[in-house]
Amino acid sequence: MPEELIAQEPLDDRAASRMLVVYRKQGRWEDRTFRQLPEFLGPGDCLVLNDSRVFPARLLGHRAGIHALPVGKGNPARREFLTREVEVFLLRPVSADGRDWSALVRPGRKLPVGERVHFSDGLEAEIVGRGEFGERVVRFHGPDDLFAAFERIGHVPLPPYIKRHDEPRDRERYQTVFARENGSVAAPTAGLHFTPGVLDACRARGADVAYVTLHVGLGTFQPLHEGQSTLHSEWFRIDAENAARIRDAARVVAVGTTSVRSIESALRWGEMRAVSGETDIFLQPGCEFRVTGALLTNFHLPATSLLMLVCAFAGTDLALAAYRHAVEQRYRFYSYGDCMLVV
Repeated sequence: MPEELIAQEPLDDRAASRMLVVYRKQGRWEDRTFRQLPEFLGPGDCLVLNDSRVFPARLLGHRAGIHALPVGKGNPARREFLTREVEVFLLRPVSADGRDWSALVRPGRKLPVGERVHFSDGLEAEIVGRGEFGERVVRFHGPDDLFAAFERIGHVPLPPYIKRHDEPRDRERYQTVFARENGSVAAPTAGLHFTPGVLDACRARGADVAYVTLHVGLGTFQPLHEGQSTLHSEWFRIDAENAARIRDAARVVAVGTTSVRSIESALRWGEMRAVSGETDIFLQPGCEFRVTGALLTNFHLPATSLLMLVCAFAGTDLALAAYRHAVEQRYRFYSYGDCMLVV
C-alpha cells in the first residue's frame, strides 16, 4: 500500500470522510461520503458504538536522582544517561487499587526493577516487576487521582504509522464525540467520523443507538503470525439497558471492529445480556457472526486481526478487492483516514 495514503492528519470536518459502501450479497461497492450514512439506516436498525475513551497514555519523565547530580561532576556518559528522557507507555491497570500498571518502558534494558521515574505534577513511578513481551509493571506514587494526573502531563498515544508528535488538537480529534469511559490506548477509529449532527440524523431515520465499552489495547496493531490461533485480550462491558437495545434490533450495525468484538463475545458467553470481562475472541474467515448485521470500519493494517475480521464478515475476495479499489481511488487509510460500510 502506498505510504502516502496513510493519513497523518485528521480532516477539519469529522463527517467529511469518504465512505466505501460494500454490498456483500451483490459482490459490489460504490463510493459515498460518511455524511450519507443515515441513508443506509431505518427503523429496526441499532447502531452499536464503543464509548471507551482514549487517555494520554504516553508519560515522559527522567530517572530519579537527576536533580541531585552536581553540574559538571561525575562521569559525562553517566550524567548524559541520567538526564535522558524516559518514556512510560501505559497499557492497563493490573491491581485492585489502580496504582499498579502494565507498561512499556524506554529505554527498558537500562531501567531495572527498583528504578524510579520522576514526572512533573508530583507523580513518580517505581518499576516493580517484569511482564511478557518486554512489559514492565510500574507502581505510581503521588496524586490520588491518577487519570487526572495523566490528563495533565500525558501525551496522546498516536499510532506508530502517524509519523509526527502529538499536537494539542489530537486530544480532541483522536477521540470520539461520545467517549465516556477512560481506558483505551488507541481510538476505536470508526467512531471518529461521527458528529452530534450525524447521530441525530441516524435517529431521525428511525435507528436506535446502543453503547458498549471495550478498552482498546496495543494488541490491535500487532501483526499476526502463520498458524496463530489465539488473540490478545481486551476488557469489555455491555450493561443491561444496551444489551436489550441490541437484542431487540432487527439489524445490528456495529461501528468498528471493537464493537463487533464486544457483541459477538457476549453471544458466545450466552444470550445478549449484561456482561463484562476479558475477551480474546478471534474472528477470522470461516467463523459465524451471530449478532452483527452490518459493519462500519476504517481501513486497517495488512496482516492484522482487524483486517481478518473484515475479511471474515465481507468475504476475503470481496474485501481485498474493495481495498484495491480504495488504493486506486486514493482513499485515506488507517486511524485518521476514510471508512468502509459493509452491508
